[in-house]
Amino acid sequence: MAVRPYWKGYLKLSLVTCPVQMMPATSESEKVRFHTLNRETQNRVVSHYVDSVTGKEVKDEDEVKGYQRGEDEYIMLEDEELENVALDSTKTIDIYTFTPRDSVEWIWLDTPYYLSPNDPVGQEAFSVIRDAMEAQDMVGISRLVISRRERAVMLEPRGKGIVLWTLRYGDEVRDEDSYFAGIDDDETADSEMMPLVQQLIKKQTQHWDPKMVIDPVQDRLLDIIAAKKKALKKPARAKLSAPAKSTPSNVINIMDALKKSVAAETRSSK
Repeated sequence: MAVRPYWKGYLKLSLVTCPVQMMPATSESEKVRFHTLNRETQNRVVSHYVDSVTGKEVKDEDEVKGYQRGEDEYIMLEDEELENVALDSTKTIDIYTFTPRDSVEWIWLDTPYYLSPNDPVGQEAFSVIRDAMEAQDMVGISRLVISRRERAVMLEPRGKGIVLWTLRYGDEVRDEDSYFAGIDDDETADSEMMPLVQQLIKKQTQHWDPKMVIDPVQDRLLDIIAAKKKALKKPARAKLSAPAKSTPSNVINIMDALKKSVAAETRSSK
């Protein structure tokens, strides 16, 4: 079944405009998901909003967003008011500035989306914008309303399309200096250890492969579910034991550890 676009609108650069569509670049649909059940009846448990004072259930049409201005005092905002806050960026990605790609650090990148033409007529305009950014190693900066919040976004050419990254807000990125302040500025790498570490890095270098980031917990969950399915067919259920936890060994000298690591890598490569 075809996946529906997450968003449809227009990509605009000055007088050049083309219809585009946006799709999430990542997915968690393959993850094992659980429902909360009533242990006695095995029926699903559903949640409802209730009034914190009266305890009565609140109907969907009576739910409203509120901004707290004091204790038990709120300013209510209707859905229409929230939707009309940033009309210009709800349907148009208007690129208003460009910046070198390497000037945007990874910490500002939030969620990736794939941006592509939504109409054959607009493919030429889309390609011109994409290729011009690629040729100059530039990315475009714009704004877009996503889930009723206007977000700064970055457009990065990628292959035949464009990756649109939502960017974190300025107050969401913490200053690294306050976290690295305890690291001694005068601490330099040991001249004898450095070659050993570099040798380890060289021997353990590989080309990137998605298999490097597989989820072992997911595989274990699937094994447990499969075992329980099998056990349901038997009169007695076998109790699954949790995997044994390994006990950490004693800390050893870092130089000895590096030498042993290099020696092990050398033996394994022969």
